Amino acid sequence: MSMEDRAAQFSPFAALTGYDAAIAETARLTDQRVELDEYERQALNEKLQFISEHLKEHPKISITYFIPDHCKEGGEYVTVTGNIKKLDDYEHSIVLMDGSRILMEDVTMIDMDLLRI
Repeated sequence: MSMEDRAAQFSPFAALTGYDAAIAETARLTDQRVELDEYERQALNEKLQFISEHLKEHPKISITYFIPDHCKEGGEYVTVTGNIKKLDDYEHSIVLMDGSRILMEDVTMIDMDLLRI
């Protein structure tokens, strides 16, 4: 038997195809959605009111919001920075100048530089 044929019989056998992917998906961590209390919600609403009064200036803000995971329970928190184009009351979303939309119900924190407005 040639050396190549002999080595082939000891090569790994993938009897469980997809098993590695399933293990990786199970090991992937997600965050749980945090519910805001009354005071945090009030502070967020005050910032949104301030932003709506200054929409013509397209204020620059940093928004932290929750993105639900499509494969498992939970999701992740993401922070983006950009200038606001508009507040869409019909779809309850914040629209940034780059066209991205963030649902207001997913927003947990808004940081803005009041000196730039």
